[in-house]
Amino acid sequence: MVRLTALAVAVVMAGVCQSTPQPVASPTPSPSPHTAVADAVLQQGDVPSGLNLCAGSGPFDTYITNLQPFQPELAGRLNDQWLSLRTQGATGAAISLFTSDNSACTAELAAVSKAKSAAAFVAVFADEGQADRAWQTGVLGFAPPAPGELPPGLSRGTPTGLGLSAWTYDRSPVRLACWHKSVFVALVVLTNLDINAFKAATAAVNARLN
Repeated sequence: MVRLTALAVAVVMAGVCQSTPQPVASPTPSPSPHTAVADAVLQQGDVPSGLNLCAGSGPFDTYITNLQPFQPELAGRLNDQWLSLRTQGATGAAISLFTSDNSACTAELAAVSKAKSAAAFVAVFADEGQADRAWQTGVLGFAPPAPGELPPGLSRGTPTGLGLSAWTYDRSPVRLACWHKSVFVALVVLTNLDINAFKAATAAVNARLN
């Protein structure tokens, strides 16, 4: 009788266990993929009207190749700088250039000319540490000013509006911003364009760096 009672209790308990809903493990959400560098750089809608996309825009390797016949010395220097970023962990990069005159499409970034232009370079790294170290070293020859050393037109850190790892240069006709965010480093250079265009361009690129 004892055994039958014990068996009955066991059967009832088994039934209760089977009828009680079991917790379902929630899947771990996958992190959002990082923005592709080609999508992170300036787009047509980010720049003032009257500026047209240069043919060399796109993957940075392609830009350097297209630049070679017109500016071999500049192309060689940019290639060396790109190789340096790659040794620091860069896995990809893109550039977009918009100008009011096609002659500016093959000019050096931040070169003074009569043409209006807007350019953006974005490189992506394997991790945030690599991106920050590369930013501190310098991007395409543009290195941040030393802390406490701010000549006229230069700002560094939070006053730039782009975070701690950022610096800007604003002395007409050239306006420039370089910063690190997430796994990216970005460089935006405008020539002969006003401060509103500059703020809109940097904000557009910064919003895409996830």
